Amino acid sequence: MPGEGSPEPTTGDGASFEDADRFVFGADPVRERWMGRPLAETRWWLELARLLADPVLYGGGVPRGDGRPVVVMPGFLAGDQTLSVMAAWLRRIGYRPQLCGFVANAGCSDRTLDRLERRVEGLWRDHGRRIALIGHSRGGHYARALAARRPDRVSHAISMGADLQGLLGASAPTVFAVGVARRIVYATGRARRETCLTGHCGCPFSRDYARPFPFEQVRLTSIYSKADGVVHWQSQVIPHADCVEVTGSHVGLIFNRKVYRVVAGALALPELPPDRPPAAIRCGGAAET
Repeated sequence: MPGEGSPEPTTGDGASFEDADRFVFGADPVRERWMGRPLAETRWWLELARLLADPVLYGGGVPRGDGRPVVVMPGFLAGDQTLSVMAAWLRRIGYRPQLCGFVANAGCSDRTLDRLERRVEGLWRDHGRRIALIGHSRGGHYARALAARRPDRVSHAISMGADLQGLLGASAPTVFAVGVARRIVYATGRARRETCLTGHCGCPFSRDYARPFPFEQVRLTSIYSKADGVVHWQSQVIPHADCVEVTGSHVGLIFNRKVYRVVAGALALPELPPDRPPAAIRCGGAAET
């Protein structure tokens, strides 16, 4: 924690965390109806085109990896295929990317987190070192929760466009889609609780997501865009994490050339030892162009 006289952490636009009451972790979700920016989200293909023409995709201008296994986790309703470009890039720069076997990320969060924990445990046994996690949107929820549950197995947690404060800080169409998925999961018997896929489920996943993050053991990076048309960007900015702003859409974060540079830099940071004292707050950064 900062000492006396330290500047107050901000959300990146000058507003303090204490002032942004509606986005404080644990508070009620945002109540106004926000339809998001669905048309703006269609520009993801432009972001992919820019990435394909950028040297970063071929390892230019970014640190080389150290062979660490990196588990990549897709967003809501998305499968592993959405992260195939990023996974190939991670391998190209020297990491060992691992997919999760997701066809559509819409199931019970608690079951999914248990499955991911088993995956990470197996990788830890095979490679003898802690694992890095990268999650897009809902995948970022898993990155936060699993790192909080198993800091002895996770070294880095990187979130791209995820609500890290309350799970459902998203547009009205997205929240509606989550509600539909909730009813399907419960009707098919795949939910462990009736409140599955809500912000107040009370399952082990929800408790791990909500618990204080072990910043002294795991490096947490939150990459966000103020032009995000799906998730409130304010809910992606939290104290103690490395919060890095980029320009672009929510969907396009997985193809955003600036995101790739941030991810490479975050993964290159040395892992924190378990006995490291609490880290200082670092938020409000911006990605280099």
